[in-house]
Amino acid sequence: MAEELATRLAALLPEPPPLDVAPLGLRDAFAAPARTPAETPAGTPPDAPAPGALPVRLYGRHAVLGPLPPGPGARGCARCLERRWQAARSRQLREAVELGAGTAAVGRPPQLTPFAAAALAGLLAARVRAPGRPRDIHQVDLADLTVRRYPLVPDPECPVCGPGERDSAEAATLELTPSPTYRQGADRTRPLDEYDLATDAFANPVCGALGPTVVLDVSSTSTSATIGCFSLRSGDYLRETFWGGHADTFRDSLRIGVLEGLERYAGMRPRARATTVRASLDALTAEGRPALDPRRCGLYPPEFHRRTGLAPFTPGREISWVWGYSLTARRPLLVPEVLTYYHTPGLNERFVQESSNGCASGGSAAEAVYYGLMEVVERDAFLLAWYGRQPLPELDPASSGRAATRQMVARLAMYGYRARFFDTALTFPIPVVTGVAERLDGGPGRMCFGAGAGLDPEAALASALDEIATDAVNLAGRTEREEPRLRAMAADFDRVAALHDHPLVYGLPEMARHAAFLLEQPGAGSGPLASLGQRFGGGRTLAASDDLAVDVAGCVAAIDEAGFEVVVVNQTLPEQRELGLWTVSVIVPGLLPIDFGWSRQRAPRMPRLRTGLREAGWRDHDLTDEEINPAPHPFP
Repeated sequence: MAEELATRLAALLPEPPPLDVAPLGLRDAFAAPARTPAETPAGTPPDAPAPGALPVRLYGRHAVLGPLPPGPGARGCARCLERRWQAARSRQLREAVELGAGTAAVGRPPQLTPFAAAALAGLLAARVRAPGRPRDIHQVDLADLTVRRYPLVPDPECPVCGPGERDSAEAATLELTPSPTYRQGADRTRPLDEYDLATDAFANPVCGALGPTVVLDVSSTSTSATIGCFSLRSGDYLRETFWGGHADTFRDSLRIGVLEGLERYAGMRPRARATTVRASLDALTAEGRPALDPRRCGLYPPEFHRRTGLAPFTPGREISWVWGYSLTARRPLLVPEVLTYYHTPGLNERFVQESSNGCASGGSAAEAVYYGLMEVVERDAFLLAWYGRQPLPELDPASSGRAATRQMVARLAMYGYRARFFDTALTFPIPVVTGVAERLDGGPGRMCFGAGAGLDPEAALASALDEIATDAVNLAGRTEREEPRLRAMAADFDRVAALHDHPLVYGLPEMARHAAFLLEQPGAGSGPLASLGQRFGGGRTLAASDDLAVDVAGCVAAIDEAGFEVVVVNQTLPEQRELGLWTVSVIVPGLLPIDFGWSRQRAPRMPRLRTGLREAGWRDHDLTDEEINPAPHPFP
């Protein structure tokens, strides 16, 4: 095939470049070398494609052409394509290539005819004459010669063209420059449409950076939801990670979903910079190097480690660290890698399993930090109220000045759900709203929860509403389909093992008793509900400005005054920088962390759970063990 292509290409071009023809799916593209010595042209390093060659990759009835060889300092090479292609394959193929004995060609595909070779050569010649976007690839169906074009997103971990940056204290230093919002009342630096998002680059069946496809949830009667998924390996475990958007139009939901997918892709492991520090906390302390003690963020109970065999954290245990930056102390410091990157390779390394809590993206560093910090504050407040069984003042959604909010509340009512909202600003002068969609007839799909935080209380309420509006309309059906499994969870909370178990089990009507402290508190329904202005006005909470850097500074000062530190790890990927995006992980040691799986709850063991409500003036004593809610949280 390679010789025939080269001959036909020579007839079409006066000076045809060399070809790099190779099969896909025969070797692990995530392992080195890039190809075996027998596959490597003479004089070519074994870990790189042939320099200047036009790549052609074959798999079954398909040929993939491109990308064009990148110039000096440019990124997006054939190895990137191979890695992206493999990441988008089925679990079965990936298991065979990455863990099994590999795959082998069983013969020459019958579609590789002389006519098909002529068509491929013509397409290659056209690419050389008019390169257009060098990173584009073309997939040719050799059975019917259908041609489809997809943009290729360079792989930041590519061993051939990846940036190869090293983590350092200097690189972690973060200066939050002015970040004015794009219009009055907005809480972003630019509108969604201003990001140059080629969404087909992130979800396509050949080289989608965030998976092979995105699904439009046409069954949703509340929002135009989109759902995508990509997989990432850690040892023998291939983890699926879902992303999506929940807006009023599929176009906006797709763009929001891609941004969320990139945020999760960036937060799973350090891709942009290579980790450089591995040491014990004791050794770092002895050397005088600033480091975040993971015990401040909570650890699992001893019985978890006895049951799983995973080693607990100890100050003498060697672990991997990444550089972060304390906005409170204004200095770089080392952060345990597992506290900020939640899918780092090696399950044995994870003395805790973090989630995307505190990870956020934005059009500036300040915007990303703002949203990451709001998420940390929101979840701390939710867990403090839930586990403390704290009654909360109920808010009147009719007091919202946003027509879209009032309309969505009315839409939920049409489907039998009452949307209720509660002031959850327990500790900090930052508006936090808990939302609950409560099924009016008390049947399956009984309730679902959400939350939001932000200096604009309207935005906080809208964020909580988006979560419950998306989940509520599907909850009854899911509860009925999974009723036996969910009832087993309700009878034995140890069966609540995964993220989705937490909200789903509260679809059972009998689980409502665990939320009675909130939904059936004394006086509920006996008088008018509080307006947003009554609860969040009058100086009780900070007011939003027109500059997110100013807002972050005010929030950090308030959190510092309460005795907590704000730490930021920059997770931004090269492809995000090209889009003008930042992604960060925000950590506030001592606040209650969100965990999924009943056996992996850190919050009930942390001092803040017992002291937080008293210190904030909501209780006159520290909580006792008997006062702590014995049921898993329902956070989605």
